[in-house]
Amino acid sequence: MYAQCPECRTIFRFAAAELAAANASVRCGHCNAVFDALRTVAESLPPEPIDSLPAHPVAAAPPQLGVPVYRPQSRQTRLFFDPDERPRAAERPGKPAFARVRRAPRRHRSWPWVVACVVLAIALAVQAAWVERARWLESDTWRPRADAVCAKLAALGCRLPPRRDLSRLALSSRDIRPHPSVAGALIISATVRNDAPFAQAFPVVEIVLSDLDERRVAMRRFQPSEYLTDPQLLAAGLAAGASAALVFEVVDPGRDAVAFEFRFD
Repeated sequence: MYAQCPECRTIFRFAAAELAAANASVRCGHCNAVFDALRTVAESLPPEPIDSLPAHPVAAAPPQLGVPVYRPQSRQTRLFFDPDERPRAAERPGKPAFARVRRAPRRHRSWPWVVACVVLAIALAVQAAWVERARWLESDTWRPRADAVCAKLAALGCRLPPRRDLSRLALSSRDIRPHPSVAGALIISATVRNDAPFAQAFPVVEIVLSDLDERRVAMRRFQPSEYLTDPQLLAAGLAAGASAALVFEVVDPGRDAVAFEFRFD
């Protein structure tokens, strides 16, 4: 059997077993395109030179096969009947309908499905809460409740991370000066104040140095663990209304750096 690739027009020869195993979808060995081999399948090639194999038209309805070759003998299948399902013998005429024996309807046990649905619904709710945990923990409505629950479970090691609200962090002072003991280095200091009514996690601090044209000369992002050495303070966060002095040591980018900027993330 033969078929032609519609992309590179290469004609291939194959066996019927290969076509059946691939469900008529084959891959061209020349251009690697996948195509339907039944569109141009042919039992023989036309005389050369060959330009293309004729495409078979798509029939509106499946063709009906009318020349049988072989029909396997069907085996008799023994049927098993439920005794309650067998047709009852004809009742004697004149017997009232209320005297006929009626089978009680079968009761289906639905409680396992109800329990399974409830368990799946609870699991789905837990997964949704876990995905949205950051939003719940930052909410002014739900965070106090979560803190109260976690306080009761403190013996089990329950500890919630500090909240984060960058809009309530303010810089009260900042300064930049040459490093007193390291050549070619700068010391940048700042005082950050937490104006929120709750303790906040220390933010990621981004420092940008720029020139007179406000073009960025250097930039560095500091994780809280890079500018805080006290692990207890880092875990507790910045208390409500409290201030903390932050000190950063950076490489001096040169004379072009005349301005600096703090950003919290």
